[in-house]
Amino acid sequence: MNYKVYLPVFLFVSINLACTAQIVAPGAELQLISDQFSFTEGPAADRDGNVFFTDQPNNRIWKYDTKGNLSVFMEPAGRANGLHFDREGFLIACADERYELWRIGMDKQVEKLAANYRDSLFNGPNDVWAAPSGTLYFTDPYYQRNYWSRTSPEMEAQALYRYDNGHVTRLDDQFEKPNGIIGTPDGKYLYVADIGAGKIYRYAIQTDGSLADKQLFASQGSDGMTIDERGNIYLTGKGVDVFSPAGEKIEHIDVPANWTANVCFGGPDRDLLFITASDKVFTLKMATKGTK
Repeated sequence: MNYKVYLPVFLFVSINLACTAQIVAPGAELQLISDQFSFTEGPAADRDGNVFFTDQPNNRIWKYDTKGNLSVFMEPAGRANGLHFDREGFLIACADERYELWRIGMDKQVEKLAANYRDSLFNGPNDVWAAPSGTLYFTDPYYQRNYWSRTSPEMEAQALYRYDNGHVTRLDDQFEKPNGIIGTPDGKYLYVADIGAGKIYRYAIQTDGSLADKQLFASQGSDGMTIDERGNIYLTGKGVDVFSPAGEKIEHIDVPANWTANVCFGGPDRDLLFITASDKVFTLKMATKGTK
């Protein structure tokens, strides 16, 4: 089933014009793509710039292609939350219906990569980033779901993990509630949000995939994150906040929704910011581009 939505009325972004020239395309308007969802999350763009995102309460993964067509890609979808494409073009999904990490082909075939650390099931993988090396980094906070039979976690830690060649390694468990995650396209740095503590941390990625030199990047939490070609980091929650690589806030984008969950760059030129916000999804033309 395909949906193409035409909206004659656009929503305007209230932004400081001096900053707009740096980040948002001049005269850009925030465009509502659709508001037919329950709660949207996890946008990720494939090599061509098509954006896949989740509507977790309705157990669907949607696709918004580069021609503006909106369609259901997969249903049911393991209650998928965060998504990211790996270097081989597979869609990695945090499928927390059964606390799993999935690898999904474009033929919709699913490979279940991991569901536990040692002898305990994950809390519920939330957000994931696929490094250029092929290593997967993901966060595992505990959010009680109404579709679970369990009412408490099997492990105390809410942690950051690495998945590589069938092995799961716990990298850091010093979080209140880890959530959003993104890395640099050269594979040198990883950014992780502790939404519970209201902080963003940056790590240096080592050649063996381990992490070192944990530093506070920003005193602000985030549900989801993305990065542009200039190294700016985009944080979500109440709208979208943009931070420079030095950790300075350089832009705020108002989004007319109760909560902005996540963002990514899409479109054939990677200059379209795709925003998942509660029951809505938006796009915004940018003066900068995302990375492929």
